Amino acid sequence: MKFSYVNPTQIHFGQGQIAAIATSIPQDQKVLVIYGGGSIKTNGVYDQVVAALSEHSWIEFSGVEPNPTVETLDKAVAIAKAEKIDYILAVGGGSVIDGSKYVAAAAKYVGNGWDILIGKHAVTEAIALGAILTLPATGSESNAGAVITQKATQTKLPFHSAAVQPKFAVLDPDSMKTLPERQLINGLVDAWVHTCEQYLTMPTGAMVQDGYAETLLRNLLTLASQYDNRDNNEWRSNLMWTANQALNGLIGTGVPHDWATHMIGHELTALYHVDHARSLSIIQPSLLRNQIEAKRAKLEQLGKNVFGLEASDDLAERTIVEIETFYHNLNSPTELTEHGDDKLSAIDSIIKQLEAHGMVALGENQAITLEVSRQILEDAVK
Repeated sequence: MKFSYVNPTQIHFGQGQIAAIATSIPQDQKVLVIYGGGSIKTNGVYDQVVAALSEHSWIEFSGVEPNPTVETLDKAVAIAKAEKIDYILAVGGGSVIDGSKYVAAAAKYVGNGWDILIGKHAVTEAIALGAILTLPATGSESNAGAVITQKATQTKLPFHSAAVQPKFAVLDPDSMKTLPERQLINGLVDAWVHTCEQYLTMPTGAMVQDGYAETLLRNLLTLASQYDNRDNNEWRSNLMWTANQALNGLIGTGVPHDWATHMIGHELTALYHVDHARSLSIIQPSLLRNQIEAKRAKLEQLGKNVFGLEASDDLAERTIVEIETFYHNLNSPTELTEHGDDKLSAIDSIIKQLEAHGMVALGENQAITLEVSRQILEDAVK
């Protein structure tokens, strides 16, 4: 292990904490509030934001979609520039927060904002950003990453910059009360795969990172088993904090990362509008089976320490079955079922997009070539 680590995002956690934005954003800052489809106006969150910003000058931008598109976000960029916005407040889930990160960065850039995603522009400055989380899943509220889609080309790409790390984040479990079941399930699955992408690689002897990752995975198993009790503050609080910790940078510090499941899954989402989390549960089991020898030691460790399985020659194989069962119990798919009837054409389209986006050597060992990605997709076909 060799690393430098800091997470500067201040967390305001618990019921009623939306009020904290009144003092978290300086009163002389002009604020742009960015949100999604308007659910915050029916669950009480919007009213709390209005009350907290009563002493601030602010305007709003709504309509950020799931898997936010640059086409929508560029409208907010234009507003941020024209109105000389000093601070952005993202109110929503990972899509809204990711989109707000793009707006914060692109508003400080004179060129085409998409340059950020294709690596033509390195982000070194951005409008200050705060977040109110309403859907626990991505951890975007306290990390420096975002994933943005270009609808015109069906391209979904990530970017990272310390400049877009939120200054603060409000995590109030009450904001989850009206979430549809599908979104809660997606949150569980997303947090699970985020943890796996930083844990299911190779042994490194990193006791803290491994042990913490295993704790988060056990939390998610417990929350899934207690899903019928989801309508209480304790359940919501534990999911919200677990999902945050899964991708705030700590468990991935100083250890290898994978992210191949995400890169392939992004293409499923961009091409066929599959929910992000569902794209992950579709790809991961087949990917783990394909890479089982490279990942055998960590799969065995997960099987023993998370699922409580006994040692055996097929422990890694049984662990993958347990992961599949976790997804099935949540009614999250593990096979390619949401991409139309022509499976071979769908796979061809995904491979073509992976190649176009330079995703030709994925995984912690860069061993997942386009040919391997094709095999993983073929194995995922029902």
